[in-house]
Amino acid sequence: MAQSSHPAVDRVAEALAGHGLSPEIFWFDDAVTTAQLAADALGVEVGQIANSLVFTIDEEPILVLTSGSHRVDTEWLGEELGGVIRRASKETVKNATGQVIGGVAPLGHPAPVRTIVDVQLAEYPVVWAAAGHAKTVFPTTFDELVRITGGAPRPVEPAPEASA
Repeated sequence: MAQSSHPAVDRVAEALAGHGLSPEIFWFDDAVTTAQLAADALGVEVGQIANSLVFTIDEEPILVLTSGSHRVDTEWLGEELGGVIRRASKETVKNATGQVIGGVAPLGHPAPVRTIVDVQLAEYPVVWAAAGHAKTVFPTTFDELVRITGGAPRPVEPAPEASA
């Protein structure tokens, strides 16, 4: 893993420091654009990867930090949140987070973004989140993700028995 620097990654590191955290930011030689690629590169379970997905809910950006082991049920989550969720355009992602798709971190954004943190991430003692660039990740915990993002912990898909 190569060490480097990038303005978005520097903003993430500064935001982490503002929360009293200084985790090592890992740089990969190549972009890890899927949860599986990140998990393989780190030697961890795919569920430990906190995917940062930007959607809109009634035209406002919303960041959903979800476990790499499953997908967000946007129809169900939208109903739970009282709105309609759609995938954000790359322009909306960049404007809301200051970062590009593939490297969106849970923090370090120009302004706070409403955030949902998938409760499934709580199953792991360590989770890995992007650090502002597609070649970067940092280790954290579910509780820290909730704290540093001000996010709302909740399921992002219906419970298995509810979908039957």
